[in-house]
Amino acid sequence: MARDASRGALIVTAWYAANIGVLLLNKYILSVYGFKFPVFMTLCHMCMCSVLSATAREFKIVPKQFIRTRRHYGKVAVLAMTFALSVLGGNVSLRYIPVSFNQALGATTPFFTAIFAYLMLHKKESTATYMTLVPVVGGIALATWGEPSFNFFGFMACLVGVCCRALKSVLQGWLLSPVGEKEAEKLSHSSENKLDSMSLLYYMSPVAIMTLGVFTLIMEPNAISAFYEAAELDPWFIAILLGNCFVAYLVNLTNFLVTAHVGALTLQVLGNAKGVVCTVVSIMLFRNPVTFRGIVGYTVTMIGVWLYSSSKRKSARLANALMENAKTGV
Repeated sequence: MARDASRGALIVTAWYAANIGVLLLNKYILSVYGFKFPVFMTLCHMCMCSVLSATAREFKIVPKQFIRTRRHYGKVAVLAMTFALSVLGGNVSLRYIPVSFNQALGATTPFFTAIFAYLMLHKKESTATYMTLVPVVGGIALATWGEPSFNFFGFMACLVGVCCRALKSVLQGWLLSPVGEKEAEKLSHSSENKLDSMSLLYYMSPVAIMTLGVFTLIMEPNAISAFYEAAELDPWFIAILLGNCFVAYLVNLTNFLVTAHVGALTLQVLGNAKGVVCTVVSIMLFRNPVTFRGIVGYTVTMIGVWLYSSSKRKSARLANALMENAKTGV
């Protein structure tokens, strides 16, 4: 039990560090550095994920699992496209809105996750839990109304990314299984086997690359020439981009691992705490303006997140107590 708790804490810590790092690097490259091609940059991220995932499998760092049915591969393909769109929406929005506003909008993800979990998995939460999501959304509405750097295109791109992120989390929790050789061997004989985090990333990457490649050709036809030009002007650009891609790989890996350990909705709640840190750091680094109304709105949202977490803990304790009573016959 203690070992599982320590492992979970380490995974969550790594997830926090990777998420904050890639977000700030993305903003730096897109806005400060001036490489205004978020779709191409996201494509580079997925290429790195594909290479590192294949390497990990080839050198047996992780157990190999295989997709044995078309139906299962279809699920993974849908997840891959949803994942690509979630990352794409967030990266595109960083060109037009500050990190703080991006994170404020991202705080509404639990709301959309609850909706998708209900529609797709018929998973119901208590009335109290659903009520706690009202201040989450209301606070963001207030923050949006008072945002001095509001940009409609950036707002919509971020909102699409948030919806896709919520859908991805629900699908991800559905497909993931614990990591381990025994579990992998056991699941590999199932007709509808689930995948561990690394195998899922391995199979997702090619589909995501194709999806992002199409978007790059349509939306950013000059991206490759701009990449070569930036590399010639500043040799450090390649190193910065490669480092950004590597951290993006760590984000994906730790994101899958956290989902496998804590579930989809809890992952989104943890993400809101991460959003507070990102907001503070981004304001300090990038000096983007904030208003009192925006601060109040984001505070209301975080209160809603805290109420939501408390409600989830109470529901979990109640469920555990009912299970114990059922076992003892009380």
